[in-house]
Amino acid sequence: MTQTVRLTTAQALVKFLANQYSERDGVQQRLVTGMFGIFGHGNVAGVGQALLQAQVQSEDGAQGDDVLGDLPYFLARNEQGAVHTATGFARARNRLQVMAVTTSIGPGATNMVTGAALATTNRIPVLLFPSDQFASRVPDPVLQQLEDPGTLDVTVNDVFRPVSRFFDRITRPEQLVPSLMNAMRVLTDPADTGAVTICLPQDVQAEAHDWPLAFFAPRVWHVGRPVPEPAALARAVDVIRSAKRPLVVAGGGVVYAEASEELRAFASATGIPVSDTHAGKGAINWDHPSAVGGVGSTGSAAANALAREADVVIGIGTRYSDFTTASHTAFGAEGVRFVNVNVLGFDAAKHGATMLVADAREALVALTAALEGWSVDDAYRQEAVDLDADWQRVVDECYHRDHGPLPAQTEVFGALNELMRPEDVIVNAAGSMPGDLQCLWRATTPVQYHVEYAFSCMGYEIPAALGIKLALGDDHDVVAVVGDGSYQMLPMEIATIVSEGVKVIIVLLQNHGFASIGALSESRGSQRFGTKYRMRNGATGRLDGEEVPFDLAANAASWGAEVLRCGSVAEFRENYGKAAASDRATVLYIETDLVGPNPPGSAWWDVPVSEVSALASTQQAYAEHVESKKDQRPYL
Repeated sequence: MTQTVRLTTAQALVKFLANQYSERDGVQQRLVTGMFGIFGHGNVAGVGQALLQAQVQSEDGAQGDDVLGDLPYFLARNEQGAVHTATGFARARNRLQVMAVTTSIGPGATNMVTGAALATTNRIPVLLFPSDQFASRVPDPVLQQLEDPGTLDVTVNDVFRPVSRFFDRITRPEQLVPSLMNAMRVLTDPADTGAVTICLPQDVQAEAHDWPLAFFAPRVWHVGRPVPEPAALARAVDVIRSAKRPLVVAGGGVVYAEASEELRAFASATGIPVSDTHAGKGAINWDHPSAVGGVGSTGSAAANALAREADVVIGIGTRYSDFTTASHTAFGAEGVRFVNVNVLGFDAAKHGATMLVADAREALVALTAALEGWSVDDAYRQEAVDLDADWQRVVDECYHRDHGPLPAQTEVFGALNELMRPEDVIVNAAGSMPGDLQCLWRATTPVQYHVEYAFSCMGYEIPAALGIKLALGDDHDVVAVVGDGSYQMLPMEIATIVSEGVKVIIVLLQNHGFASIGALSESRGSQRFGTKYRMRNGATGRLDGEEVPFDLAANAASWGAEVLRCGSVAEFRENYGKAAASDRATVLYIETDLVGPNPPGSAWWDVPVSEVSALASTQQAYAEHVESKKDQRPYL
């Protein structure tokens, strides 16, 4: 007879999660390390009760089949912020550990959709449990239920379907068994991962069921390293050997596979220059002889010069976003070919590439061995070194501009780059900052650079910094760099950081507007319209009056953080030392120049311009856009 234990669906959920483990390279660890959430009527008596019971049983040292195990709970302030925290945590743990998020129904649930989209776009595993309406439909309609006259089985949670890698709704307790098994499969799949969403109707959460004890046995999910198929490896080697001017594009897959050492060895042996994407920055140390910096729309002049003439592009763990390809203009050589290394065939096949579907570390080891005795010529090696040296002089200039009266934000980045240790982490996501950082940041380790630029979600930085800090611990300082626009999206997780006693450094740059979109608006003929924080002008009726008199430093202090105002870059440097020495969450506040200056651009980004316009600025921008598109083409 099958042994069972009687638990509610929510209690079974908590007990199951507490017994899941991941393993890679012989290292085993808890898979789901905790749960963030906000309780409402949809989950407070279901998942909330189960988490409480687990905590009490753990504290009491209870024994028996009904003991739920230990699943720590963290109180977030915003559901989207909670998902960002979980995403930052999982990325910092190289996708080998995750956090779950529970919400109530209605707005609590749908607040998570943006976070789910970010996680899936970035290929980062997060586990989401939005509550749902009654499965029984007895009290129908319930508070916060979306009514569809054409069907009764649609809820607001159906919006999660397109932004989740796995989606399910539990309408009977026993459905939880196959659903959670599939959830763990997706969370630990290096190729097919992202947001996992399991909707929990509020009545089913509290419903009791006799669960087989085998369901709760400790289970290890092995994260594989797919090895290159020999024939595919041979094809890739043939293409690389034929190259005269090859270029590597290192993406996030190199970092997640923990393949940095192998990438450095490959580059040293072959002499092939290595550029990087946002997710891949730090995969090779910036001062390696083959490192040439970021490539694409916001890349370095060195990498983009090499990209324009590359005859073979070797993409390793990259999905080739439009910023990486400069909207299909970065790789300009006639007949350029691609060799793509990726665990996901979808990405490996892009640009008509010679495909190598494999783990980045295993592929690099195999490629290095197969290419033994082959390398690029000395002149090409030296060209890459010289181009990068020229670019490093530009970086030094941007870092030490002495611009005034307000400093350029690049000066703040320069101070951080020089003050932060190799093991510390800079976090950013949106605005003009990711572009400046990809251009300029000198990353020495894979952990140091955490810029979310797949979804580029304003508000990501502060909650993600909390997740990264929880993932990496006290030996790493985590520095969230956020502009005033991003700050106003999700500042409330500072309260979560403070309540958890976690030390995070937040660098808040205020420039009274949107620097990135303002510059883009100007370059596309829209005259920075609607991109500055200004009062409504009574005379013109426009938002072009005085600056809005808000005090973001005071706002940050109201959440419980220590705030240090910085009147200059020199004072910023001094205050950073104080923040690094402190054991408290600290905000460094500094005003910067809205219009830069920013690093010199060396590539294009396709943002369509109005084809007809009464504005001369737009007419000129459209003519420039048409001219730029002449270099755009599919890679086949």
